Amino acid sequence: MAGTFKFELVSPERILLSVDAEQVEIPGADGDFTVLAGHAPVIATLRPGTILSRTKDGKKAIFVKSGFVEVRPDSVVVLAEQAFITDEVDPRHIETELKATEAALAAANDDEARRHLGMAIDQMKQIAAARARG
Repeated sequence: MAGTFKFELVSPERILLSVDAEQVEIPGADGDFTVLAGHAPVIATLRPGTILSRTKDGKKAIFVKSGFVEVRPDSVVVLAEQAFITDEVDPRHIETELKATEAALAAANDDEARRHLGMAIDQMKQIAAARARG
């Protein structure tokens, strides 16, 4: 059986998730990567995307708009600017976030910001569509 490690996802409001994980898939700004117990230390920035944590009890998907991740051999800590657990969030919250992100995209004045916001919009639309399908 695979080893476990402590996984915490922290937003400015609260700790969204604190579990013993077997695996965590991270949307890194330089590419997605998977963390298992004993992973080499890494500090990375996040791109908009979904973090998928796997525990002995199942999977949990968390949307992050941006943030940082610190990986150690025995723990992973994500500091997210904005995040929500995809199967627990109110669909109205997704719609509100989507509208705010679209407005930010319209006002963006550099390519990197537009790329980042465009990815966030795409991810939120995918989450909203998945939630609508049930």
